[in-house]
Amino acid sequence: MSAMHVFVGIDLGSTTTKAVVLDTEGEVIGRGITNSRSNYDVAAQIVREEAFVRTRFTLVERNLDAPDGAIAALERNLKLQQHLELLARLREAMAMLAGGPKHGGHASELKRRLAGISAEMERLALDHFAPGANRKSDFFRDLASADYMHIAEGLADKGMPFDVLCGVFDAAILSVECLPIERAFERHIDAALETTLAQEPLGNAAALRAAVDAARATEIVEISTVGTGYGRARLPFPKEQIRSEILCHGLGAHAMFPGTRTVLDIGGQDTKAIQVDGDGIVTSFQMNDRCAAGCGRYLGYIADEMNLGLHELGPLAQESRTRVKINSTCTVFAGAELRERLSLGQKREDILAGLHRAIILRAMSLLARSGGISDQFTFTGGVAKNPAAVAALRELVQENYGQRALNTSSDSIYTGALGAALFARRAAERKAA
Repeated sequence: MSAMHVFVGIDLGSTTTKAVVLDTEGEVIGRGITNSRSNYDVAAQIVREEAFVRTRFTLVERNLDAPDGAIAALERNLKLQQHLELLARLREAMAMLAGGPKHGGHASELKRRLAGISAEMERLALDHFAPGANRKSDFFRDLASADYMHIAEGLADKGMPFDVLCGVFDAAILSVECLPIERAFERHIDAALETTLAQEPLGNAAALRAAVDAARATEIVEISTVGTGYGRARLPFPKEQIRSEILCHGLGAHAMFPGTRTVLDIGGQDTKAIQVDGDGIVTSFQMNDRCAAGCGRYLGYIADEMNLGLHELGPLAQESRTRVKINSTCTVFAGAELRERLSLGQKREDILAGLHRAIILRAMSLLARSGGISDQFTFTGGVAKNPAAVAALRELVQENYGQRALNTSSDSIYTGALGAALFARRAAERKAA
């Protein structure tokens, strides 16, 4: 059995937990992301497993000269198997809850309807992971919740109210989310492989099987792990394996874009403005961590108020022709102001355009206090994937600082985890020296 030595960084954020795996050359070979949970030990374990699954797919790619579509299909089908495993756990958890004393004489009927919902959810899973399907989320809870609520609405009646069906799901999903998944690649890859070969016949199926077997047989040896993020104090790591968000985001941004001198990170719960030197070492910073105003959770609240998906906010805001001036980005008052403006007949896209500019204006204040914006400027965090936020940032930077190179990446949400993994690699190198 061959072995691969790796270094792991885990960023436990307020809404999502991310992991990055580096090989001994410092190359990113695996990434994982999951919902953050109340049980941070489980969140860290699940995201680590997700990153290791992707690492094994990297090994398959290295061992196989095949079209990218074959690897993508194989990974998609493994995710389907993981989703079906979690659905089976959810079915069991709901059946146990339905049989409890709380539901008395209605238990039998409740179980029957839950079985019907579960069967339909399993059918929908095949659609979610079909070739060419566009999933609204890769998180199990998001997909399962949307499917369950949609199906339950059609099955609810006076004999079995909707709130009863929802109550069973809400209790069951909490227990399912806190069950770790171990050795997902090893357990599910055979089924994923057979499905892939049936969907996309290859000229040399034996080569793909051999590459999968080689990846499965490789022992992944975790040499060092470093944790960071909003919830880093609750990560199950020794103190010496914890680094601050500021240091990790600075180093991670520098690794992604070596010319970086200023970093703006807008995450779920806080905003960070960071200055770094030519080596990615932090020289100054400012951080807003007293409330979620102007952060990802604020945008999530707005999305809920408008009955939109979080990913829909940015594209809709870009349709604006007359931007509305927003007075406050306080989450507490956001709903009231939003409803008032909608009642006045102002368009959703114009309101959203104003909201995005207001968020970035808050960030610009932090950037100014941290030392301004140098060239190059890197935007990281989940909000960096929002096109309206990027456009507002580009506009305000131009207005206040002139032309600056603005770096963004589709992998920006992993910046903190990347920095943590780099610290893990450095620590191992120092120990070995």
